[in-house]
Amino acid sequence: MKNIHILLVEDNEGDIILTQEALEDSKFINTVDVARNGKEAIDYLKRAEGYSKALEPDLILLDINLPIMSGHEVLLEIKNDEKLKHIPVIMLTTSSSDTDINKAYDNHANCYISKPVDIDEFMTAVAGIEHFWFSIVRLPNVKS
Repeated sequence: MKNIHILLVEDNEGDIILTQEALEDSKFINTVDVARNGKEAIDYLKRAEGYSKALEPDLILLDINLPIMSGHEVLLEIKNDEKLKHIPVIMLTTSSSDTDINKAYDNHANCYISKPVDIDEFMTAVAGIEHFWFSIVRLPNVKS
């Protein structure tokens, strides 16, 4: 079975732990790397600032409300970069505002999920993300 590599861009430690737990319970073998702010995510993806050996992720889970660079800014930078734009980006955030949703899709997010408040619903949502993106969808086989 293919090792699925996910970059989780999240600054909330509780959400990081819950997401990692939900992914650990899956039938897929996962590598989950965490970036805790927008700049760290871009450095990771561009292999800068100490990330020269970073692996390109198969999927990015991106929060909107991040320190240093917002999730919207990170998304825009990813989707405007020829080497990164093929990576599916899922906005996984507490915001359910129409403004955030529309802005994410305007900047080519692949999907937008509002984080459920209930822990069980959150775990189910993350498991659903994984099932959909790794069992049903065909991802591009482009690695830089």
